[in-house]
Amino acid sequence: MNALTFRLAGVRWRCGPVPLGSSLFEPLYRSCCREKSTAPKKMSPKDAFGDDNTKEAGHALDKLFSQEQQASILHVLNSASGKELEAFKLLRGRKSINIVEHREKFGPFQNLESLMHVPLFQYKTTVEVCNSILCPETGKKKRKLQENRLFGKFIKPDIERERIKAVNSIVSIVFGTRRIAWAHLDRKMTVLDWQQEESCQMVKGTYLSSVYLEEMSSVISKIPKADFYILEKTGLPIQNTSLFPILLHFHIVEAMLFALLNRTFAQDGQHQVLSMNRSTVGKHFELMIGDTRTSGKELVKRFLSESVLKAEPRVVFPSDRIVQYRQMFLSTEQNRVEELYDSLLQAVAFYELAVFDT
Repeated sequence: MNALTFRLAGVRWRCGPVPLGSSLFEPLYRSCCREKSTAPKKMSPKDAFGDDNTKEAGHALDKLFSQEQQASILHVLNSASGKELEAFKLLRGRKSINIVEHREKFGPFQNLESLMHVPLFQYKTTVEVCNSILCPETGKKKRKLQENRLFGKFIKPDIERERIKAVNSIVSIVFGTRRIAWAHLDRKMTVLDWQQEESCQMVKGTYLSSVYLEEMSSVISKIPKADFYILEKTGLPIQNTSLFPILLHFHIVEAMLFALLNRTFAQDGQHQVLSMNRSTVGKHFELMIGDTRTSGKELVKRFLSESVLKAEPRVVFPSDRIVQYRQMFLSTEQNRVEELYDSLLQAVAFYELAVFDT
């Protein structure tokens, strides 16, 4: 082979032949001639994903689920369509697609360990998915979860619905800056007690703790015992700094009611005092205009009249106390004592929304 001569950058170069086995071309030759050794080969999912950790996790899955349970899970994974897989909450979206694609590419799942070879499926996810396949949410269970979420939006703190459903009587408490009112109703919607107490001293001066304790202790001594005490949760905007003194007052009163009325909380950890959203009551009785709640005075007046005129009134005022309640109501008409009206409306709304689901 003749040498090759050429000129580069004004310099004459002469190159002689180089043997193919020369060390100069050996790395390049090796990198270009590995087609056979580096070409991707068809791999089983076990080869592609399996390792010691996966095997250990697979053994753990075998211990978690019986042979019968594993067979049931594998039947679903191998026979369900993508749409049917999405019926399981944990398999919605990409996970169900990945299962179908993996099944089409590698064939049916042979064991639960093989599910961890599917993208997005780690050990923890696999266990949760297997459990959801064995115990899917029924329509009844889904409705119950939705009810609990809805219930949690207007009643705080979270509490078991069973306790609410079994309630025999409640005291609904609404307080403002000048007075505090309460309504005691049983589950037959009978008004057992309904009154208010003036409390003008608390917001005077510098919010002395001793004054709050004296005033609230006096009020609580008059409030009847009940299964639950329902407090109104106001929605005053915290951004409005001019309302800060009122917000502070409301928070102090609420905290004291929680502390003084939850008499057995230290022993059993069970809440007896709950907060109910003010706007929820307003929406229930269609008293809301935008974000503003209007007076419930006329509605309470109607309840009083229906208790006498109807055989099955919405709210029952005992015949021996109806005159007393009507006189009390009439004495407040000029001053519009909203706390008194709202305490009754809140009690009715609590029963209808939380206890009876009407």
